[in-house]
Amino acid sequence: MSLDVAELTATMLQVFKGELSDKWPAIKGYAETEAQKLAENFAMIERLRLAGDITPEQARLHHEIQRNASRTVLLAVKGLSLVAVEQAINAAMNALKDSVNGALNFTLL
Repeated sequence: MSLDVAELTATMLQVFKGELSDKWPAIKGYAETEAQKLAENFAMIERLRLAGDITPEQARLHHEIQRNASRTVLLAVKGLSLVAVEQAINAAMNALKDSVNGALNFTLL
C-alpha cells in the first residue's frame, strides 16, 4: 500500500478546517503548507522503510520533528492556543493512522 501525498494532505486539511473553523481564514495558508509537509514526511518515511534505510524508532523521530515544526508554525497564528493546535493535529493524525500505519507496517501514529 503506497501513501498518496495529495490524499493525506486533503484529509488533514479537512480535519484542520473542522477543528479550527473559527480561525480558518487566518490559518488556511499555514494549514495547507503544514499538511503538505506532514504528508510528504509520511511518504518519505514509507520510502525509507521500504528501502530498509530507517527503523521504526528513527521513523518516529522524523515524524515528531515534523509534527513539532508544524505545531510551531500553527502557533504563530494570532489567536490560536496550544490546546486548539494540539487538538487539531491530534485529530488529523487520528484520521490518518489506519492508512499510514498500514502502509508502514508498524505503528507510527
